Amino acid sequence: MSGATLASGPRSSQLGTTPGEGELRKRSEENSASGLGGIMGSLRVIELQLVAFIVVFSASGLVPLIDLAFPVILSIYAFALSAMVFPSYGSKGVPDVFRGNRFFQFYVILGTIIGLFLPLAYVLGGFARGDQHAVRAATPHLFLLSFQVLSENVISGLSIFSLPVRALLPILYTTRRIFTLCDWTVDTFSKTHVQAHSSNQPDHPFDPRFPDYAWMLFGRALAVANTVYFIINLFCFLIPMFLPRAFETYAEQRATYMAEHPKKHAAEPHVTEQEKKAEQSQKLPQPVPYDRHRGEKKAQ
Repeated sequence: MSGATLASGPRSSQLGTTPGEGELRKRSEENSASGLGGIMGSLRVIELQLVAFIVVFSASGLVPLIDLAFPVILSIYAFALSAMVFPSYGSKGVPDVFRGNRFFQFYVILGTIIGLFLPLAYVLGGFARGDQHAVRAATPHLFLLSFQVLSENVISGLSIFSLPVRALLPILYTTRRIFTLCDWTVDTFSKTHVQAHSSNQPDHPFDPRFPDYAWMLFGRALAVANTVYFIINLFCFLIPMFLPRAFETYAEQRATYMAEHPKKHAAEPHVTEQEKKAEQSQKLPQPVPYDRHRGEKKAQ
């Protein structure tokens, strides 16, 4: 969701694994093979639920047009990057980039609860209460997050996407969602939102205005918590930690592939450099040799 589905797992290039862990990793790599089988294998129950959420949100008319077009444009951009800038070098499965400890697992679980489950409960509660204002404010974030989780799980089973593309995908999605979260936060503190709920603070919990007031505070706290969490996730984890390690692992994969295929990828650049040197030597003017006797005659 926050890039953790692509980042979790020990780094195989530096840290060893036990035999049991190696067997489990081997089975997971076999299950996440590329092609149609990898796509169908990744579409588990939660992915099918995310597809259902995406269809419902798209058909409800609550998602702005720019947010509807963003996943399509980003998918085309990801394919273009994979084809022209960051080609894949035959790596299968999810590469090991970031070693997750217990704190990291807690961080991922907290993000799932704050970013997905609670906003989904907030939207469903808004439908039950007839609060279209709250539903319209929170739906764009849920739509983009559902598309992000689905995209991360699908491309993890496709070998055509290299690791830099897989790392850039959650960064771009999170950057866009931060804008929607800021709009959601501003909306929960607006006068229109306050007037739609309880404009006066209740005196006690048994006051008839208390449920509306508590619902308004819950929406504010949820919007602020999501905004803070994903800003920290973007600027403290994805960009400074996950992205450099992804490029480092990709460089190692590229160096290994070049070493295994020296004739195909190393001979052609060498010939090209020789041709460039020959062309440059032909274009440069040749120096005239100095004749000492001719210089002495001119001096006399």
